[in-house]
Amino acid sequence: MFKLFRMGGLKNRSILWYRQDLRMHDNEALHEAARFGHQVIPVYVFDARIFQGISRFGHPRMHPLRARFIVESVKALRQSWRDMGGDLIVRAGKPEEIIFSLAGEFKTSMVYCNRERTRDEVRVQDKLERNLWSIGQEMRCTRGKMLYYTQDLPFPVPHTPDHFPAFRKELERVIPVRPMLDIPDTTPVPIRPADAGEIPEPEDFRLGLERGLEPLFNGGEKEGIRKLKEYIWSDGGLKRYRAKDNFLNNALFSSSLSPWLAQGCLSPKMVYHEVKSYESIFRPGEASQNLLTELVRRDYCRLITNKYGDRVFQRGGILKKPVPHVRDETYLFNLWKEGRTGVPLVDAAMKALRATGYLPHPLREAVGRFLVSSLKVNWQLGADWFEANLVDYDAASNWVNWLFLAGQMPESGEERAVSLAYLAKKYDPSGHFIRKWLKELDPLPDSKILHPESLSKEEQVKYGFTPGKNYPRPIIPFG
Repeated sequence: MFKLFRMGGLKNRSILWYRQDLRMHDNEALHEAARFGHQVIPVYVFDARIFQGISRFGHPRMHPLRARFIVESVKALRQSWRDMGGDLIVRAGKPEEIIFSLAGEFKTSMVYCNRERTRDEVRVQDKLERNLWSIGQEMRCTRGKMLYYTQDLPFPVPHTPDHFPAFRKELERVIPVRPMLDIPDTTPVPIRPADAGEIPEPEDFRLGLERGLEPLFNGGEKEGIRKLKEYIWSDGGLKRYRAKDNFLNNALFSSSLSPWLAQGCLSPKMVYHEVKSYESIFRPGEASQNLLTELVRRDYCRLITNKYGDRVFQRGGILKKPVPHVRDETYLFNLWKEGRTGVPLVDAAMKALRATGYLPHPLREAVGRFLVSSLKVNWQLGADWFEANLVDYDAASNWVNWLFLAGQMPESGEERAVSLAYLAKKYDPSGHFIRKWLKELDPLPDSKILHPESLSKEEQVKYGFTPGKNYPRPIIPFG
């Protein structure tokens, strides 16, 4: 811990622009501002282009529950600053204009932020930097979302291995994960409460807060740390990560840390070192190593995005491979996203996604493969729909993982497809997950829950269920 000293006036003032790094711990931008003795003016801007924008495929870019999570996280961040004697300035609008205006108002010398790697975010930070140059101010970007530091990598970023196993092997073999950065003992520039701005409520964004939404996560740094401790150290948590007898109806089926990681409420280094503390007591095992691998994969996705730029978002992907157009693509996509394919596991998953903003990784992979491999629908539509619905949306992870599912990465995932019936029997053997989201299938016995279209006439009468009437027949055969 160290103090942020006042060093002779306005030239040492800086703005700390919070983006997807909504925390005090292990925050490199905050740490850099403190290291150079700057008085810190923390700012968060709600960008309407994100919160109320429409994607190129016509979907809202922000799920109501993601907006709720971010609002809660910003409120928690403001409270952390107030506890330290300062305040968080909150504004709504375009960050490249608002941060620029605040820099002039407070006569700062520097703007610090944690760097983002995807196209929309890069355009904003580049435009802000140009604006700041016009008044003789600088912007310094640091890394905030990665486990490893780019300067520690054994290869230049443009030479990032395309194959994840090779990437992981090179990093884990020679590169240690650095310790977390301390929270500075800051003395921020005094700000009158009236200047701080109001934090909007989720309904202010007019996102259509639908009935039936089920918030699974509460935003904020403290809540993320609490969730991390609970998962790592509980009997049903880390020790059962990816266990063969772990089922979807278990609240700890997955770590579910991704919403806090996506918004930067949790540092990946904090997760890493917590897992290492666990391993120091219980020894490394398959479960803990699997979770650490997921942290490494997040870095891989960010570096691949940085390496290939906009190609990550293009239909032909990194390989520039032709993708055939499907004549009834819109029709099939709508059935998929609305959960009306007649394939129970897919439909249940898609309804759960819309209602909760979350799916465990095995279900994301299952519904993604079904869309691109079985229905032959453009993978971009699926990636865009996930962007519109995931509470834990992270641009790099989402789009790179969809590239992989679509066979548009050098390390293609096409040959690894697993049948939906196998996944349902493995993760939902009694049909609890399917029944929760498809109430119309609740009367059916376990033996028919995956294939309600196979009911005999006698069984249809017995259970009061008619395939095609009570529930759609499958749009394609599946196994």
